[in-house]
Amino acid sequence: MSDETTGTDLLETPLHDRHVALGGRMVPFAGYSMPVQYARGIIAEHTWTRENAGLFDVSHMGQCWLMGPDFETTAAAIETLVPGDIAGLAPGAIRYTQFLTGDGGIIDDLMVTRPTDPALDGRLYLVVNAARKDVDYAHMRALLPAGVTLEPIEDRALLALQGPKAEQVVARHSGAAVDLAFMTSCQTDLDGSSCHVSRSGYTGEDGFEISVPAEDAATLWDTLMAASEVESIGLGARDTLRLEAGLCLYGHDIDETTSPVEAALTWSIGKRRREQGGFPGFERIRAELADGPSRRRVGIRPDGRAPAREGTEISVSDQPVGRVTSGGFGPTVGGPVAMGYVDREHAGVGTELVLTVRGRAEAARVEKLPFVPNRYKR
Repeated sequence: MSDETTGTDLLETPLHDRHVALGGRMVPFAGYSMPVQYARGIIAEHTWTRENAGLFDVSHMGQCWLMGPDFETTAAAIETLVPGDIAGLAPGAIRYTQFLTGDGGIIDDLMVTRPTDPALDGRLYLVVNAARKDVDYAHMRALLPAGVTLEPIEDRALLALQGPKAEQVVARHSGAAVDLAFMTSCQTDLDGSSCHVSRSGYTGEDGFEISVPAEDAATLWDTLMAASEVESIGLGARDTLRLEAGLCLYGHDIDETTSPVEAALTWSIGKRRREQGGFPGFERIRAELADGPSRRRVGIRPDGRAPAREGTEISVSDQPVGRVTSGGFGPTVGGPVAMGYVDREHAGVGTELVLTVRGRAEAARVEKLPFVPNRYKR
């Protein structure tokens, strides 16, 4: 996910009027007018999602089809751009991966889904970050082989229902969606509309992401909001939830200077891909896998109450060893949490660090991620 803002003429999602009616505080986000919070506030929205079910509008994300003559051809094409094992996807399965530069930096992170419908055998459904979708689309169009094409999906909204009570809400509308395991998807009817539903999300909680025709989005939003377990959640709580879950934010925790190995995303590089390569930056990544990267993304837990924001210097024995890339107050943790990159010699869990916060030295330590246990449905 990314939060870069672009332009002065802000776009609006199909749910813009719903956010305004709910008193959402609208802010520029990746070129869109988006709700950062509602009247209840970020901490209340965060806590509600951890305990109940939060409904997010993520329609600003880039949805697109990658299309070829058959699955094998399309999977092989995207594998020239990403390190994930796409060819190994079963129908309905989802893979998290990254577009990489020639030297292994991350252009963007994305979700790749193989549809369940045999009629869509040559297609892959991609979801990319809002602020990077134009970059991603240009990147793909420039490098995809003949016979494999990109088609942006401009007529669908995207909703995320996240939290421990998300399942019981969705169960009232779709048995097929409830039967999904984490990182799988299906096509199902919700509220009279044909939707693509995935069991995934960006909060560390169980939940669903729902791609719905734009003209039906407001009706589905109203239906979900009518449930007593559901409240609308803005981008502010989305950020605190993902930080506690140890999930990367593009442009902050990952960018074109960071590799997946440095970013602690090695798990997303399939075994076959690690051995065979065939993706940009393979030589760097192979070396980092063998010898270890020079720095690593780690969780950081300040000892005090002062949040360490992005850019905060990290030191050990008065020597700089890295910087914070994301940080703030973790409502579930009950104190400040952060992520950042540190030299590999200081990346071990429990390593004592010093953060320079507003000119003051604050004690901290490396802590295992995530800060809050994930509750995905395996």
